[in-house]
Amino acid sequence: MSLPVTTTLTRTPKTKPPLDEQLGFGKFFTDHLYAADYSADGGWKNARIQPYGPLALDPAAGVFHYGQAMFEGSKAFHHVDGGTVLFRPHMHAKRLNASAPRLCMPTFPEEDFVAACKALVKADLAWVPTKEATALYLRPTLIATEGFLGVRPANDYLFFIIASPVASYYGKGLKPVRIWVETEHVRAPRGGLGAAKAGANYAASLAAAMRAKKDGYDQVLWLDGRDHELVEEVGTMNLFVVLGNSLVTPPLSDSILAGVTRDSVLTLAKDKGLTIEERPISMTELLAANKAGTLKEVLGTGTAAVISPVGELTTRTQKLVINGGQPGPVGLDLYETITGIQRGTKPDKFGWLERV
Repeated sequence: MSLPVTTTLTRTPKTKPPLDEQLGFGKFFTDHLYAADYSADGGWKNARIQPYGPLALDPAAGVFHYGQAMFEGSKAFHHVDGGTVLFRPHMHAKRLNASAPRLCMPTFPEEDFVAACKALVKADLAWVPTKEATALYLRPTLIATEGFLGVRPANDYLFFIIASPVASYYGKGLKPVRIWVETEHVRAPRGGLGAAKAGANYAASLAAAMRAKKDGYDQVLWLDGRDHELVEEVGTMNLFVVLGNSLVTPPLSDSILAGVTRDSVLTLAKDKGLTIEERPISMTELLAANKAGTLKEVLGTGTAAVISPVGELTTRTQKLVINGGQPGPVGLDLYETITGIQRGTKPDKFGWLERV
């Protein structure tokens, strides 16, 4: 049985920023949030839409002391027919529920996840931007709220969703990014939390990312935690490379997140007849391919940026300029196809859109 949702609308709506390309990413938040509570003896209950505002948490809550926190990231789009759609919300729900057990956290019913996203978007429909390359970003989040000290999983949890009108993640559209190849820090070791969208993974990435940005780079290329040789992810995105005539991506593992955009790219690439390889990719191979002229494109894929071309990869000893520092045809085509599906200018052949 689905969770009933109560709605309390704000009496003091916020002043909206211009809902256009100047929004940036994650700077503004809508008038409401969705929340539901969980207890070990009662399951999920008290689902509600409420005014956006601070959360009251016990100082001993497990999220603060034992890091039981994870999140999703999805988007709602203005459709060309005038309506609003969600992009692959069921897959986001499935990923949340695949990740939660790794942190000993409860799953949230898939249908309730999708219904919650719809309920929040409906409450804040006026916040959905209509300009090209904009969207309403949704951040479903699961945290431990029980107050206790002692290393064990919590008994109480909060699932909530906040929403933010956004433009391009990097503020550059499809302008290629500069990436530092990180050989000191790792995003996530094998056997760790890398396959879960856990807050801890992002905390682990901050030091290297900040150092790279200080040196003029947009993000880092993460390598494996043992030999610093196999490429894994780029920034907060999954990685694809065009090698010769093949689109190649590292296989999923417990140190690589199963991206929804990654899955979308693989599905579309197969539909377009591209040669696809899911296999390990080493830095040695990339350096050799670049020297031989067969490294055609490097791409990051993720919900926030969709497709992010990499124009430069820099190691401690070499700088690889990819495709002359310009977006390549494979990345451009995939970007235009995905964003076209999201906005309704291209057919939704795979049933990825969910009407709000």
